Amino acid sequence: MIQLEKINFVLLFIAVSVLDPVAANRANGQIEEPIQRWKKVFDFNTEVMPVFTKFGCNSGACHGAAVGRGGFKLSLYGGNPTSDYESIVRHSRGRRVNLANPERSLLLKKSTEMIEHGGGAVLDLDGEAAQRLTAWISQGAIQHRSATNRPTLVKLDVTPRKKVLDSAGSQVELSAIAFFADSSEKDVTAWTVFTAEDKSAVSIDSESTYAKVLRRGRHVVVARFLDKVVPIELIVPLADQSVNYSNAPTSNFIDEEIFKTLEMLRLPLSPEVDDATFLRRATLDLTGRLPNENRVAKLFNSESLERSALVEELLSSNEFVDYWTYKLAKLLRIHPQTDNPAGANSYHRWIAKQLANHVGYDKIAQELILATGDTLENGPANFYATVRGPREQAELVSEVFMGSRLRCANCHNHPLDRWTQDDYHGLSAIFARVEMGRFIKPKPTGEVIHPRTTVPAAMQIPGETPFSVEVKNGRAPFADWLTRRNNSFFAKAIVNRIWKEMMSRGLVEPVDDFRDTNPATHPDLLERLAEDFVNSGYDLRHTIRLIASSASYARSSNAIDGNKDDDRFYSHAIRTELQPEVLADAISDVLGVSEKFGELPLGTRAITLVDPKVNSRTLDVLGRCGRMDSCDDDSSRGGGLTQKLHLFNGALLNARILAENSRLQILASHGKSRMEIVHQFYRAGFSRLPTDKEHRFWQSKLSNADKNEQKKILEDFVWGMLTSEEFSTNH
Repeated sequence: MIQLEKINFVLLFIAVSVLDPVAANRANGQIEEPIQRWKKVFDFNTEVMPVFTKFGCNSGACHGAAVGRGGFKLSLYGGNPTSDYESIVRHSRGRRVNLANPERSLLLKKSTEMIEHGGGAVLDLDGEAAQRLTAWISQGAIQHRSATNRPTLVKLDVTPRKKVLDSAGSQVELSAIAFFADSSEKDVTAWTVFTAEDKSAVSIDSESTYAKVLRRGRHVVVARFLDKVVPIELIVPLADQSVNYSNAPTSNFIDEEIFKTLEMLRLPLSPEVDDATFLRRATLDLTGRLPNENRVAKLFNSESLERSALVEELLSSNEFVDYWTYKLAKLLRIHPQTDNPAGANSYHRWIAKQLANHVGYDKIAQELILATGDTLENGPANFYATVRGPREQAELVSEVFMGSRLRCANCHNHPLDRWTQDDYHGLSAIFARVEMGRFIKPKPTGEVIHPRTTVPAAMQIPGETPFSVEVKNGRAPFADWLTRRNNSFFAKAIVNRIWKEMMSRGLVEPVDDFRDTNPATHPDLLERLAEDFVNSGYDLRHTIRLIASSASYARSSNAIDGNKDDDRFYSHAIRTELQPEVLADAISDVLGVSEKFGELPLGTRAITLVDPKVNSRTLDVLGRCGRMDSCDDDSSRGGGLTQKLHLFNGALLNARILAENSRLQILASHGKSRMEIVHQFYRAGFSRLPTDKEHRFWQSKLSNADKNEQKKILEDFVWGMLTSEEFSTNH
């Protein structure tokens, strides 16, 4: 009997050794609890985890990868400390920590490369990081120093948050203070990771935590400690000479905010555009069309342009509704579904009706999120036919209405934002309760499995606590939260998109990547635009009008000495390529020959197409977006050799220039003089008359040629105009 008890004790000890090596060593008397050779007892979550983040051990390129490295996996940037503790202390039979002889722990031997390590020597055996790990293991490799009072990080305060430096080469010392839930605070500068967004612009000495700005401009450094990330702006003015805009004319608060930033950066202003340029710019931005030729002609008959009246006229036009329906259709990714191609038409008509009736954007969003019914008859219901599955629906909603890439939190907590796996799968769980298909309706049961817990995720609004089990339909509370006045995402996301449509670049870029570590170029302006938008009743036209009425919108795109390197602060307007559909329509308008789109009637405009994949070689070459995914990324646009060859010798231009019913052929057949033809094309395509230099050039070319040569010269002239940067951009 005594022998049997001994055997049972041995078996029990072996089992405990495998399952809990810490407890086993304590039971064997190998360690004290805790060992007192170190005065300070280290907490794993808040004092040991930062070591792994500081030295890159839990980065995506190392053990923080999805499958880990070398059989050792850590959560990305320490997003799941409980899992990391298990991986370090208990996995692999606890061989990574040696409680009896801490210095011989595999964790230390590998990181200091006492034995072979694929990542090389990461820690110095005599350094503070290795000493901290040694101390923690010596104390029993505990997770929390106290079972009842566990420190929780609530805020990271970084100094400076924003700093304007005198010149390139200047340095600034960075520091970080952590604040915990128990009201304690600690200097964690040594354990905070400071990373320059552009390492060619800012160098950081990891030992001294000094940041050195290597070139002029606005640069961002990201500070990371545990799960907190904080951006730091370091600015070196782009010019040596100061500027003063206190007396510069302003139209509204947009100009005030733009001027504040330009003064800080010492950027001079380009002049205001003339009436012809403003007419073309505003008409393209508000209606997606070139200005009416009669309107252009009036400018050259000594009739000045009343700009505010023009903006109101454009905002009230049917063309405005068509064009901004096209923009919202791209944002919402409206495209015919294989099993329900007609639903997209219903969806598209509904969007147009909301714009025509001046419906607030908050109401549009709410109706989409809460939509039910037959997708053939109820346009908003097609919001749930755009993508397949609740996870994809959560990603669509977050990107469109919050400007946030929640998808980055699918497999792990977002590495650069506040979003967690719980947020991602909690929002997905809300949409799992929607029956998708032709008929959209609530589903009493439906779930998504949380990959970390392997159980159904609880419905949850991002950043909030999970719903109680009594809540069966989470869409209503989510829609209410999303469109609430104090929601920090909804209004900012849409005004930022409007700003980009009007000013060629978002205040936050990319426009679907709002996060603390991707700050706006003009944060105060973004706040004021969002607040003003909410106060207007979420009126899209109001914000468009506000921007179009600002002096900043009317700035010339021609850079001057001192601001030619500015690509984001609006000292001059940013040229932007016309969208493929807009460019296709503009070419048709100037040539006087319509483009044929699939089986649709001749004369159908590209911006009114419901199916973004309708048969059209022209739109393919120009780089249209198929709307199967986000259209926010301009890098997916067409271009390159294929487009150049198509423009050089393709039917897009050449066949229509030579067509009998083209503008060129009709003008020639009606006996118009060669220079009259040149002038009319300038008005139609550029919304201006040729300059004196241009006039003399074409007059010289045409007067020295015979009739056949004149015909070829005019054909080449039209081709050259339509392939020019001035025509294909809004400047």
